[in-house]
Amino acid sequence: MTFRPSVLAALSAVLALALAGCSQAPAHPPRRGIGEGGAAFTRLLAEAESAMAKGALADAGRKLNEARSLAPESPDLWLAIARLRLRGGEHLTALEAADRALAFGPDYAPALRLRALMVRDAHGAADSLVWFETARRAVADDPDTLADYAATLGDAGEARASLKAARALAEAAPEDTRAPYIQAVLAARGGQFTIARSLLGKSGMAARGVPAALLLDAIISLEEGNADSAAAILEALVARQPANARFRELLARAIFEGGRDAELVRRFGAEASLPEASPYLLMLVARAYERLGDRAAAAPLLARAYAPFRASPVLLALRDGLPPPTNAIRRALWNDNAAGARAEASALRTRFPASADVAALAGDASLGAADPRSALTVYALASEARRPWPLTRKAVWTFARYGNPAAAEMLLTRQVAGETENASALAMLAEWQAARGDLRRTALLLDHALDIGAGHDPALLDLRLRAARGAGDTAEEGRFAALLAEVRPRSLVGR
Repeated sequence: MTFRPSVLAALSAVLALALAGCSQAPAHPPRRGIGEGGAAFTRLLAEAESAMAKGALADAGRKLNEARSLAPESPDLWLAIARLRLRGGEHLTALEAADRALAFGPDYAPALRLRALMVRDAHGAADSLVWFETARRAVADDPDTLADYAATLGDAGEARASLKAARALAEAAPEDTRAPYIQAVLAARGGQFTIARSLLGKSGMAARGVPAALLLDAIISLEEGNADSAAAILEALVARQPANARFRELLARAIFEGGRDAELVRRFGAEASLPEASPYLLMLVARAYERLGDRAAAAPLLARAYAPFRASPVLLALRDGLPPPTNAIRRALWNDNAAGARAEASALRTRFPASADVAALAGDASLGAADPRSALTVYALASEARRPWPLTRKAVWTFARYGNPAAAEMLLTRQVAGETENASALAMLAEWQAARGDLRRTALLLDHALDIGAGHDPALLDLRLRAARGAGDTAEEGRFAALLAEVRPRSLVGR
């Protein structure tokens, strides 16, 4: 049996990622609020938008300051300010600007859409749906809103509703390539890879080099048995995003399925030794060693892969291509220089006080310095704008480790409710339920994780086997024991 990271897991937010930055031209002219600015105001907004597109953020800021003197209560103005702040990494003040846009134009669809995107980033797909639906009521056929709504429905696990919204997008904007792309992702999630390939080609997004579309292309190639083609795509993606663990694991799978065991060991052997290595990567490297005849190297990796499910955060390795501040803080922590890490983080926060990313880094530095209160404070600040799963996982662990398990469980439960396709979050919550003896809920959570394709993880399968055994369900115990035996490399069993 070949271990396969779930297509669903690999595509678990790929819709939102691919559509970011793919907005079409505004469908409606700007709306001016009190103190209309006239043609000059409209021109300044257009010039600011053009400057932002070119990356000239300071110039865009000057244009918007001029526009503000002409129409200080225009929803368009504050929407543009919010977009500028987001482009500049000022996530927290962007929230304020978006809220001001809605204060001056409560039914203004573009501002509602932006606020929906912000809610999705901070609270998950499920919580943002009501905002997208409100934006749709404001302007029913806006392509940008329909595209983001369809993508968010898909990432919330509502495939039928997502397909319906994608078809509405195709009807409202027949030439919009986002409609076939969304349908391609949905087809891949349903295992219909031939259809997904056709729709992806129709979208043209992979040809244009959109990373998430290239990821989909690689996954389809893997499922069609074209491992070398998938590996070539994934090599380019890893070079562009070296910190993306999902890309690296899929590349390892492509190399493994291409039969290039020595290359896999050379490329990923050192990474498998890191604390952050996933059970899936450990199993791949172990199997490569086994096929090369080196059972002594395979055995310890296999033992780590079968260790009990690990919920605690680990210090991530330094990597080429990461932002220098990230590597600087990691390097200080690797060298047991917690004070240096906190000093670096403090300097960054002084320079970028409204950045959620910098706040998250500061939380990591505080956690490394054994200051959980400070870590949780800045993690909470970061999560007001962006709450990716790694941030939630660290906050959950910190609450649990330092005496507030109720807060940890509430946060974890909210994460699962808002991100129903996140197998790692489901597995962590299942571990919590198993620890308290709630085997029924443990089984339900793990069954959902398995349904979305997490069956390659031996630790998860082992936990599901323990839940079946504890519940006295002999049929389920036998089924999961067989699945676990199938995942385990046979030549490494019982020797």
